[in-house]
Amino acid sequence: MIIKQLYTGCLSEAAYFIASEGEAIIIDPLRDIEEYLDLAKENNATIKYIFETHFHADFVSGHLDLANATGATIVYGPQTITKLPVYIAKDREKFSVGKISIEVLHTPGHTLESSCFLLRDENNKEHAIFTGDTLFVGDVGRPDLAQKGETLTMNDLAGMLYDSLHNKIMPLADNIIMYPAHGAGSSCGKNLGPETFSTIGEQKKINYALQPQTREDFIKSVTEGLTAPPQYFPINAKINKEGYENIDAIIEKGLQPLSIEAFKKITSNDSIIILDTRNANLFTHGFVPNSINIGLEGRFAEWAGSLLPFNKTIVLVTEQGKEKESVIRLARVGFEKFAGYLQDGFEAWKNAGEKIDMIVDVEADELAMDIPFDENLLVVDVRKEIEYCDGHLKVAINIPLSELIDPASMTNLEDNQNIYIHCAGGYRSVIAASLIKKQGIHNIRNIVGGWNKIKVLSDKLEIEKSVATLN
Repeated sequence: MIIKQLYTGCLSEAAYFIASEGEAIIIDPLRDIEEYLDLAKENNATIKYIFETHFHADFVSGHLDLANATGATIVYGPQTITKLPVYIAKDREKFSVGKISIEVLHTPGHTLESSCFLLRDENNKEHAIFTGDTLFVGDVGRPDLAQKGETLTMNDLAGMLYDSLHNKIMPLADNIIMYPAHGAGSSCGKNLGPETFSTIGEQKKINYALQPQTREDFIKSVTEGLTAPPQYFPINAKINKEGYENIDAIIEKGLQPLSIEAFKKITSNDSIIILDTRNANLFTHGFVPNSINIGLEGRFAEWAGSLLPFNKTIVLVTEQGKEKESVIRLARVGFEKFAGYLQDGFEAWKNAGEKIDMIVDVEADELAMDIPFDENLLVVDVRKEIEYCDGHLKVAINIPLSELIDPASMTNLEDNQNIYIHCAGGYRSVIAASLIKKQGIHNIRNIVGGWNKIKVLSDKLEIEKSVATLN
């Protein structure tokens, strides 16, 4: 028996390859399926089933393309509603794969169709459970993602989650290995732990949601402090439920090289988004005017899905050789409208003498010197509210990056102000600066190193904490 976790850090997502005696299954595959096909070939195995723990909201699954490539059957749990060619399993139904078996445990709560998959080894012994978004290391799936047409409230789903955990998960033996669909950083829960697997026994000890408590107390504990889910979540859930364009066709559109003249002609249309995926440090030193920067080095796909419109066409500016990676990672969260990329990248644009824009980088020391003497200075902290409340500059206002999707969030910003922007380390602040510049506000300085550099200057800068308003 082979169990391989395939973890994608920028999405905090775990897919699984499981094989026995020449047969294999994939659990929760990403949209780009080559790795699963390669693993099957390496292990001389035929992919028999594709198991989906639920309709994912944070990424587009590879279930359809993988099924088309392999002939495998797509399996969802009970209460699944879709017109896609899938097999809807019954609760406790078992599937044989080589000498092992998979049992479907219906565990509604995160979504109605959410299910876990209990693996029994060659000796029919319960070995591992793949918990999807039902149970994470240190957390559980958020219960506020009811799909369009469902009348369930967040509290209804939280109550179902309580029943699922107590009736299906907690009775399992402590030594059973738990493999979740996500790790730390995922927006599918509140505060996932750093490990990407655990045991049922360990989670009974450390997971707040599995501690002795009434149903009412559980509902309160899992719903308190939930921030709004990223705006792309319902879009991705709908795509996974209704179908999508083949990824090879999307890659072909995205990898059309554009000369400078062709690039200029296409981007003169207001419906086009210029997305620069270079490292934030490169972007600040020069970029095509009106570009939005979301660097590949960070949580790229998640921020793209949270901030970019899905109904507009994307034209890419990338580091040379990073064009395909940019397209694939965007496709993972549902982007399908592409018109190509700037051939030979920003350097070609610059060398051709075309107009460029820049963002001024400043050190935290410079900010400390400027604050006492500049009455027109404005510090904008784009971290999450909970980060801001845990410690921030007294003079700073908080506009979380996720709110900058709405130009109305920038109404208090004026071009005659000396605007200093920071996040925790410098990634989000450059995204924010590019979004603000696109709205015509250009007097911006990016604080290099962000809060990590600012907080060590507590002897020069006035720092305070405040109380979060999150419910």
